[in-house]
Amino acid sequence: MENELFEKAPVHKAYFNMALPLVFSMVISLVYNMVDTFFIARTGNTNLVAGVSLGAPMFTAMIALGDIFGLGGSSVIARLFGQRKDEDAKRISSFCFYGAIICGVIVTVLLLIFRAPMLHLLGADANTYKYASQYYTYLVLGSVFVIVSFTPNNQLRSEGFSKASMEGSVLGAVVNIILDPIFISVLGMGAGGAAIATIIGYIATDAYYVWIYLKKSKKLSIDPGHMHINMQEFRQILAIGIPASITNFMQSFAVAVTNRSLLVYGNNKVAAMGIVMKVNMIAALILVGFAFGCQPLVGYNYGARNKKRLKEILAFCYKFECGLAVILAVILFAGARPLIRVFMKTPEIVDSGVLMLRLQQAGMMFMAVVLVTTCVFQSAGKAMGAFLLSVSRQGVIYGIVIVIASHMIGYHGVLAAQAVSDFLTALMAAILLKHELWSELTDIKRNEEAV
Repeated sequence: MENELFEKAPVHKAYFNMALPLVFSMVISLVYNMVDTFFIARTGNTNLVAGVSLGAPMFTAMIALGDIFGLGGSSVIARLFGQRKDEDAKRISSFCFYGAIICGVIVTVLLLIFRAPMLHLLGADANTYKYASQYYTYLVLGSVFVIVSFTPNNQLRSEGFSKASMEGSVLGAVVNIILDPIFISVLGMGAGGAAIATIIGYIATDAYYVWIYLKKSKKLSIDPGHMHINMQEFRQILAIGIPASITNFMQSFAVAVTNRSLLVYGNNKVAAMGIVMKVNMIAALILVGFAFGCQPLVGYNYGARNKKRLKEILAFCYKFECGLAVILAVILFAGARPLIRVFMKTPEIVDSGVLMLRLQQAGMMFMAVVLVTTCVFQSAGKAMGAFLLSVSRQGVIYGIVIVIASHMIGYHGVLAAQAVSDFLTALMAAILLKHELWSELTDIKRNEEAV
């Protein structure tokens, strides 16, 4: 895509051109899990629903590993494009693609070896172990396809192929939707069938992305001959990729900690939370899509040192993201009961789910602030700020909050922990933004006043 979009197009036009396909792609990625949950929940087997919910953090962990090469590589690539270093970008893109494949193979072997202890760590008990094990095993066997998909998904957006990135996700989701009822219900494979359908969907996505690389991309490469990089470039990828990865690992951590905290109140509470997390993720992924949709713009203009445009992009992104978060929170709060009933109609689970979902909305706007700030740090190569936010919202801060809240308030403390963590992490994000980038942004104002 022409550099016009990155350098001169109106900010709102450039932003939505990049963000909307990503938002759609993020929502479609949720379909992978929501379709599984929908068909699994229709069986009426609470232990089956809980078992799949317990295995879900492994899916998030795979996304986290994919982000090392996907977001880490695309951040470096976007800045290289801004500096007009297209040949260097080709080397980075090739290295990240094959690095993701190697990572996926290693992860598959390790997770299969340690399957039993991992399932117990995730909270599987005598009633849910069989179902969680089925979902876990098939998902792990296809993990390389999940991990690899996030490299081209992010890199193509850096070159301006946001639509192609979206199309790959849509293709995989359609395949998954078609296969889910066949494997789960017709063939009676249950949790294992849900995982198999998901993996086949990712295989379709990967095949489409490879075709785009080979036929349409001019600045990216999957040629093994281009994959050589130096140590400094490798460190740059990891400096952004690891914090991005940690964000998703922390999500897995938060899900696992929440499930274990709810186990004492019964598997119905775990099943309800599993459904609530899927519903809430609709709003969360829309916010993630709009936050990270600005990443190519931020990275390109930061690399080009176009600070005036960078400031305009950030101002628009924060205002739009926070306003959208409030709207989404109101919608989910008001529609909590019918949304939960789409998946399961058991009265106890529905009542529990409504309260859980409504409490989640209290932190939605604060989550938006954290997401945009994290994106800014990743795009600008500010590794420390990205790292601190990555380990906080659903990691260190959440862990501390849920322990204290559960002991002080009990069940309701567990449910309110995420909203409290969102608020505290947003405060941290504001402080870090001022410390890491404030001087660069205020330089713009001084220069404008001088002119």
